[in-house]
Amino acid sequence: MGLFDGLPVPKDKEYLRDDLENVDESWTVARFDSLPHVVHILTSKDRDGEIQALKDQSDIVEEVVDEVVQTYHGGFNRAIQNYSQILRLFSESTQSVGKLKVDLGNAKKVISARNKQLHQLWYRSMTLRHVISLLDQIENIAQVPARINKLIDENQLYAAVQVHVQSARMLEREGLQSVGALQDVRSELAKLRGVLFHKVLEALHAHLYNTGEYSSATPSMNEKDDAIPTTTIAAFLMNNSQSLSRRTRLQKGDSHVGASGFASSVDGGSSYDGHDDDDIHDAADNTGKDGKNIPRLPTWLSESTPDEFVETMRKSESPLHVKYLQTMVECLSMLDKVAAAGAIICQRLRPTIHEIITSKIKSQAEYVNSSRPGLGHSARTSTTDLQYVKGQLQKEKHKNGTSLAGSLMTVSPVTPVMAPMGAAQTAAKELIDSVLDTIARIFDNHVVVGELIESKSYQQSHMNATKSVREISVSPDSEASQATGGYTIGFCMTVLQSECQQLICEILRATPEAASADAAVQTARLASKTPSKEKSEDGLTFAFRFTDATVSSQGADLIRQGRNRKGQNVQEGYGSASVLPEQGIYLAASVYRPVVQFTDKLALMLPQKYSQLGNDGLLAFLENFVKDHFLPTMFVDYRKGVQQAISSPAAFRPRANPVTAYTPSVSKGRPVLQGLLTIDFLAKEVLGWAQAMPKFAGDLVMHVQTFLERTYERCRASYTEAVLEKQSYMLIGRHDVDNLMRRDPASAFLPTSLAHANADSHTADAENDGVELEISGLLMKLRPIKQESLIRDNNKLILLASLSDSLEYIADSIERFGNTSAKASDQPEYDVKPTPVRHKRSGSVATKDLKSFAEEYRKLAIDCLKVLRVEMQLETVFNMQVMATREYLEDQDAEEPDDYIVSLITQITRRDEIIAPFIAPTKRNYVFGGISAVASHASIKALAEMKHINLFGVQQICRNTIALEQALSAIPSIDSDVVRTRLDHVRTYYELLNMPVEALLAFIAELDSLFTAIQYYNLLKVQVPGREVPEDAKARMADILPI
Repeated sequence: MGLFDGLPVPKDKEYLRDDLENVDESWTVARFDSLPHVVHILTSKDRDGEIQALKDQSDIVEEVVDEVVQTYHGGFNRAIQNYSQILRLFSESTQSVGKLKVDLGNAKKVISARNKQLHQLWYRSMTLRHVISLLDQIENIAQVPARINKLIDENQLYAAVQVHVQSARMLEREGLQSVGALQDVRSELAKLRGVLFHKVLEALHAHLYNTGEYSSATPSMNEKDDAIPTTTIAAFLMNNSQSLSRRTRLQKGDSHVGASGFASSVDGGSSYDGHDDDDIHDAADNTGKDGKNIPRLPTWLSESTPDEFVETMRKSESPLHVKYLQTMVECLSMLDKVAAAGAIICQRLRPTIHEIITSKIKSQAEYVNSSRPGLGHSARTSTTDLQYVKGQLQKEKHKNGTSLAGSLMTVSPVTPVMAPMGAAQTAAKELIDSVLDTIARIFDNHVVVGELIESKSYQQSHMNATKSVREISVSPDSEASQATGGYTIGFCMTVLQSECQQLICEILRATPEAASADAAVQTARLASKTPSKEKSEDGLTFAFRFTDATVSSQGADLIRQGRNRKGQNVQEGYGSASVLPEQGIYLAASVYRPVVQFTDKLALMLPQKYSQLGNDGLLAFLENFVKDHFLPTMFVDYRKGVQQAISSPAAFRPRANPVTAYTPSVSKGRPVLQGLLTIDFLAKEVLGWAQAMPKFAGDLVMHVQTFLERTYERCRASYTEAVLEKQSYMLIGRHDVDNLMRRDPASAFLPTSLAHANADSHTADAENDGVELEISGLLMKLRPIKQESLIRDNNKLILLASLSDSLEYIADSIERFGNTSAKASDQPEYDVKPTPVRHKRSGSVATKDLKSFAEEYRKLAIDCLKVLRVEMQLETVFNMQVMATREYLEDQDAEEPDDYIVSLITQITRRDEIIAPFIAPTKRNYVFGGISAVASHASIKALAEMKHINLFGVQQICRNTIALEQALSAIPSIDSDVVRTRLDHVRTYYELLNMPVEALLAFIAELDSLFTAIQYYNLLKVQVPGREVPEDAKARMADILPI
């Protein structure tokens, strides 16, 4: 920015600004020195030019100065004129002030002469003004009772209390105390105080139990239970429930608002009319701006005078019903009725809770009866596997005419309705869920009110007491208890859990003796925690009948009278039998989980200083009851059932009239042994109890392991009895035979575990043939096989087949049990809220044991199949061992197979028919699939022991193989292609005897690997009539097949 930029130079003379810029800076310095310029001109060659340049610059500066002067000349003139006017006004003011001083002096002299008369007039005016004010107040107070009644009718209780409190304060003023006309007003206000207290208390009572106009769950919804299913109601209540922890936090911030004063007088309604409406409209307008939700003033405060509490309610984000509870407690505090209200709430708490539970059960019973008499909603909607199996098995009949489902029901200690997922369990869970959810919501309201009442009582006692008062603790002293009328959060929690325990005991049909031992232990523990001389009102004394907490002297009489009046109703019960199909100790399983969730809900609602109250209570009682009574009873009942199931004569007797074809579904007739089916049924029931009570799952799973072990021993004994001293049983016990059977590709048909073990051991066909050849050779070495060493009793074969399938069924069930336990052990017991997990199923060790049991059962099932397979192979060897000792020198063409072949075919066909309904087709393939290989190897092996055979003998043997092939191919589960290949191999071998030696040698040279060298040598060794064998035949064969 240049030095001359600010000069007021006109636009038409902008060249002056440029000329000024050309002036040397030395002419513009603050301290100008002319000597250098004079010396410069004198020493310059062109002195005249330098002087002329200086003149030009001087002209430019003068012209600029002229422009500046012309520009600012008018402003200077106006400034001088203004200064002149100011001086003139100051002079006139000085003269006026002097005259005013003179006038004031004269006035002072005049007033001083009549000072006393003026004072009297002023005092009289003040007195009249005060009298007029008192008359206005008297007129306004006379209208207060009518206004209070109007506000009460409009449900504006807080505004009514405001008017009452302010009017009472006015009546206490010095000027109005002696006014006799106000005595009636005083009496009327005293009566209205009681009316207000009653109205406020009734409104508070209704909203405490969620039956008020602003409750989170209004009674109109519960009154229509006959039109709404209980499950829908439960879901509706859960969806409408507020966040407990958030609600508690919000109410804590609003609970310390005290009763405030009033800004204006009671003046006929001006303080109440118009102001709040404007505020409401303003709030509504603010709500609509930018889409922001600014809290509005609740409707019940619309007629109230603005004060600190009203502003707090306007700004509060608490739920509507919490605001209403806070308002009612504030009203009680303003009326100084906190202690009386607490005493009455204590008095009415137990009867009200009992009535709520009873009415809820009645409404649910009415819905059940109206929909379908005798059956609950759960009985129609819940379908379990156990009940489905029972229903399907009723179609299966025994010889004696009784159904298998009837046998299961007889062995089970519980009826189908009382089963883990039966109608009674579902109905009990729905009932207790609904009741406990209602109780939890009620307790949430009591937490809000309890903290507010304790806070208000503390504030009042702090203001009224002459000495400082200690803060209220979990176990308050007698003064604090008196200030709240005995009403505390601990007292509410005790009574609520007491009624819940009463309901649970009624559902479980628990006797006082069943709960007294647990109660004594808990009472002693709680007593050790609170070693005070007086029993604390927050101490939980859980006997069969909870003991109410001790209350203060102000509310003790009221509560005692209320208990005497309502005690009879409490003892009458809740009528849960009208909702539940059955009652009994086994319903503890359906009650347990809701109680756990209920306890955790209460723990979330409790303030921090009351957190220790959640450690003992209803859950501790129920856990002790389950541990000391339910589990021992259940163990004894199921132990008897298991003993009855496995000791029954029909337990391991195969079904007499099974279905014609095997089916893998029990519901469609899978012939599982009755004993094992019963054990599986009982195990499912016990594990159903474990799923319902995860904390005790370890004990229940151990109990399942115990009777699974006893059942396994019984199965082992039945298996041993069937195969004792039989050659097949002794063979599978040999190590070499066991290794061969494991290498046998047919082991892929065995149950899952060994199938997986052998999945990677499948070899090439040549090696497979080698395994079969080894097995056949080993069996051939056992000749002669005696009939006594074989299982000739078909009933034992049926038992082995049925036992194998039944054991596999049980093994699969056990694996499912273990998988279910493993999944449940990694998950918390419930996911209602993101709270720390209180109980977790400890099933890792138990799962491992269950898997080991499944392996044991499956191994025994595999042993049964192995015995059956080896038995069929031994039967084949037994029938075909006569082939080696027979001379096949027939004199005519064969028309029928040999007798031993007919006997073998008859045996195989008969055994396939009787075994088919009891094992799966793949298992039948395993059992009968080894016959063709043994028959093929035995037939070829027999040639080595023959001395003579003619062409008709060869045809007879071929006829035998054809008959055997047809019989084995008729078995659907056997691969007919494999059978055909193996027995064609036998026919091909024996048909080589019909060839001349030269042709035979040529065949051997071409197909040297079709048979072994020994088998080819046996073709030359046997004598065939009409066939000439050269002397060098063996030598020529040795050249082709060196041994």
